[in-house]
Amino acid sequence: MRISNKIKSFQYSCLVIICMMVWHVGQAQTMEKSVVSSSGTELSNSEVVANFTVGEIAVTSFTNGNTTLSQGFHQGMATMKISIATKVFFQGAMLNPNTGEESLMRDDLRVNNLIPTTSPYGDGSTCEASVFNTTGNDAIVDWVWIELRDKDNSASVSYGTSALLQRDGDIVATDGVSNIEIEIGFDNYYVAIKHRNHLSVMSSSVYNLNESVTVINFTDATAQITYGSNAQTTFGMPSGMVAMWAGDVNNDGIIQYSGTNPDTPVILSAVLNDIGNFLNFPTFAVSGYLDIDVDANGSAQYSGTNPDVPYILQNVLAHPGNFLNFSTYQIVEQMPNN
Repeated sequence: MRISNKIKSFQYSCLVIICMMVWHVGQAQTMEKSVVSSSGTELSNSEVVANFTVGEIAVTSFTNGNTTLSQGFHQGMATMKISIATKVFFQGAMLNPNTGEESLMRDDLRVNNLIPTTSPYGDGSTCEASVFNTTGNDAIVDWVWIELRDKDNSASVSYGTSALLQRDGDIVATDGVSNIEIEIGFDNYYVAIKHRNHLSVMSSSVYNLNESVTVINFTDATAQITYGSNAQTTFGMPSGMVAMWAGDVNNDGIIQYSGTNPDTPVILSAVLNDIGNFLNFPTFAVSGYLDIDVDANGSAQYSGTNPDVPYILQNVLAHPGNFLNFSTYQIVEQMPNN
């Protein structure tokens, strides 16, 4: 009987202790209402501190100085990346195509080891030299510049980056294969493409860009998406394809054979002043990675066996707006600018 009484006494004591603990905890955890953000917050009534977060499971969340309860969530740094698969053709690299490869751009610059591993567009982007070892459809033609423009002001550039262009028209990241991913907020953007001696192009409408890959094809002549009028050309292109106009060698946004500010004198000046042309022949061929190389074959010539100047004249005369065939006609870049 005495053992039974001791057990009952012990049970009663435990019950009292538990009640006191519950009462104390209930008193200690009374807190004011507060908003818990995704990055977390801390609530306290001077006796108990509660740390709240959202996301990944956390530890050491509740404490009153004596007891700790691990509970809650942590939110890691969220990185928003839009993904685009953009396609475009350079007219210069489509001229005089390799036999049997009429739907592909030539990659003469790559074949002749002339493409630099550092972008010519000034953002400091680089690629590994091994990127230029790829052959076939995915061989690299040249560097290109991509812009995302504000949905409410197409002249305002929200983001710009260097990228690489493959022979089949795909614009890829500096690894030579991946789609372009840009750390920027999901939103609607105009997409623009620029090159050092072709007239720039921009989409005529905005694209809703997010983490899903968005295809933006500037090459389809039957479903053109290019902003402006005659912003691209079919001259010298396979049926059903359009390309960026070649010949803006002075990079002023205008292609002109003769007149107020023509491109052809730039080619002549570069040829005559080349250090290797000690006899100042206009037929001298300058080799290298050159803005005056209209057809992207790795060589520029004013006159002679394979000159670049006639391509500019042919484009000017072939432009749909030049119905009088003036050699002074200006092909103006169709891009909104501030």
